[in-house]
Amino acid sequence: MASRLQQLPGNDEAVLLRLSHSNLKTFSSEIRLSLQATVESVKEKLWRKCGTSVDSMCLELYDDAGSKVSSLDDGSRPLGFYSPLDGYRLHIIDLDPSSVTSGGWLEDTSLVEKYKISDEAYDKRDGTFKKFKEKITSQNPSAFEPKITDNYMEDLCTNVKVGDRCEVEPGAKRGVIKFVGKAESLAPGFWIGVQYDEPLGKHDGMVKGTRYFECPPLHGAMVRPDKVKVGDYPERDIFEEDEI
Repeated sequence: MASRLQQLPGNDEAVLLRLSHSNLKTFSSEIRLSLQATVESVKEKLWRKCGTSVDSMCLELYDDAGSKVSSLDDGSRPLGFYSPLDGYRLHIIDLDPSSVTSGGWLEDTSLVEKYKISDEAYDKRDGTFKKFKEKITSQNPSAFEPKITDNYMEDLCTNVKVGDRCEVEPGAKRGVIKFVGKAESLAPGFWIGVQYDEPLGKHDGMVKGTRYFECPPLHGAMVRPDKVKVGDYPERDIFEEDEI
């Protein structure tokens, strides 16, 4: 049962809300928000998580039983005005029919039209990688043999485990470890799967037809262990400079 937060004048309480999205059916996340933050600033933070623009975003609040509490239709009011409780759900509605989230292609890549060329047409082309590879291989049969061993980067994974917070370079992107091990569909050696806090990734944990972990669309990445630092890396809060 959700516990009601006291909303006294000038207090700086925060509330933990679940998130859902009108276009992203598999989108599921949690976010801690200040009750003093305006609805407009909350939208700014949600944009970083789901990709829906602030101008096209409407917010609805639902209780832990699934009943609608209110529409957050006044961007100037603080979030606390709408009396959210821990465990309530904040539903994001994207009103833009041309939004990056519309059409379902963020969740189903089979909907994305792909350029295709027949094997016969490709073989007739000059300057392709296939012909370059055949030429080099005829001169040096070992030229394209894998240079990476199966235990590549294994030692760096010794103290890394699923659930650890981390920071990934380049870009100091923060997130949580979701996978540690070999990923045969990528390349030999060890890989680390990361769910970023923001939509800075390339997928939802599925790479080349193999699912390595689950995460929201565009939040997942598979990186080599030498790019990952594990430690106390809390989720960045865009409101933290305005809060005391």
